[in-house]
Amino acid sequence: MTDPEPPAAAPKRRWLMALPLVLFAALALLFWFRLGDRDISRIPSALIGRAAPQIPLPPLSGLMADGKPVPGIDPATFVGKVSLVNVWASWCVPCHSEAPLLTEFAKDRRVQFVGINYKDASDNARRFLGRYGNPFDVVGVDSNGRASIEWGVYGVPETFVVARDGTIAYKLVGEITPENIEAVLKPEIEKALKAGS
Repeated sequence: MTDPEPPAAAPKRRWLMALPLVLFAALALLFWFRLGDRDISRIPSALIGRAAPQIPLPPLSGLMADGKPVPGIDPATFVGKVSLVNVWASWCVPCHSEAPLLTEFAKDRRVQFVGINYKDASDNARRFLGRYGNPFDVVGVDSNGRASIEWGVYGVPETFVVARDGTIAYKLVGEITPENIEAVLKPEIEKALKAGS
């Protein structure tokens, strides 16, 4: 027969059993208050103010516009033009949501629209653009993701404004929305257009 537990030991054991739960709750609250109010679209980029990566990317095979093949990206793509560069893929769910907005936005002919197709199958990428319309003047294929790493891409979609001198002026992480087109992208493009004139 075992000795009965002293009366003070029972609450002490319950406290020890609850300690991991209390610590987890405290850490969760700390993370919530430190990270919960952050807007991931405002992640700073070390590339802002630096030259856009000079990595040539081949065109999306079979993509045509006005009866001509849509060109890929080469280092001269960004010279003398304000460009909006969108990194996208057909398998990216937010890319489907932003595609109609991007197609509408591309009606602004003061800006060159450049697409970087990220780790995608060519057939799927062409179907995607066939479904929503092709907003891009230039489409480069980044089949292995290396060029996107040079651009500092965290994941798709991401969008950059590149100034006429070929430097990155702004980076938007995440999906293009009506709100961030009006509040962020249009003002950043206007700044870039005025700076180069």
